Amino acid sequence: MAAPALKDLPKVAENLKSQLESFNTDKLKNANTQEKIILPTAEDVAAEKNQKSLFEGIESFNPSKLKHTETQEKNPLPDKEAIEMEKEKNNLIAGIENFDAKKLKHTETCEKNPLPTKEAIEEEKRA
Repeated sequence: MAAPALKDLPKVAENLKSQLESFNTDKLKNANTQEKIILPTAEDVAAEKNQKSLFEGIESFNPSKLKHTETQEKNPLPDKEAIEMEKEKNNLIAGIENFDAKKLKHTETCEKNPLPTKEAIEEEKRA
């Protein structure tokens, strides 16, 4: 690979260029780098081999070995009675929800709860 031509390199601003040229590398701290290469465990390797064998089985599968089947869809529709019951229920709910209370007549409530007479109380005490 050849080095790029000078005209192809990006231009650097003058103030940045002067800072880069006057930079003292002695001010940098020394750092040790450590490369960490984590090797897969035996379980990972076994799982990958198992997965690979599954993929190979799928790729080498011959669909001509399959038998033709007829699919039977079992979606029983409700009978007429169930439909009528559901319609009645929906109509009842709609009637309750859309009820207009303004159509009601005004009524006076009269509570009738007769208390027993003294004679009846005395008679029950004796009995």
